[in-house]
Amino acid sequence: MLWLKALHLIFMVTWFSGLFYLPRLFVYHAMTEDTAGQERFKIMERKLFFGIMTPGMVLTIVFGVWMLGDYAWVLYKSSGWLHIKLTLIVLLIGYHMLCLKWLLAFKHDANTHSHVFFRWINEIPVFFLIAIIILATVKPF
Repeated sequence: MLWLKALHLIFMVTWFSGLFYLPRLFVYHAMTEDTAGQERFKIMERKLFFGIMTPGMVLTIVFGVWMLGDYAWVLYKSSGWLHIKLTLIVLLIGYHMLCLKWLLAFKHDANTHSHVFFRWINEIPVFFLIAIIILATVKPF
């Protein structure tokens, strides 16, 4: 069981590293005016999203569902913290999909957002991380 938890945490860290870094790339991409720079950012964003973030998300979910099936399902019925954590994860997956939408907009040179917008967007995963970690470790209710 501890191996499942370890793998879940490893891939969660991997996923969050991408969730923190991709919007930062969007900040710099939105500020870039030269074609070579824009093409470089497109490659970096694509590799980060499809090579690190998405596999990290999928494996985080796989090991999380595995743990839920093995021992946490009993807790699910009586643990409010777990309900909220799972809701936050669904919202985080939605944020991941928004990152894909923005990645595709940059890919097709159709981005309409400024670097300031992406600076604000870059902060969103912090709130998810704090809430999910507190819920999973403190289990306040």
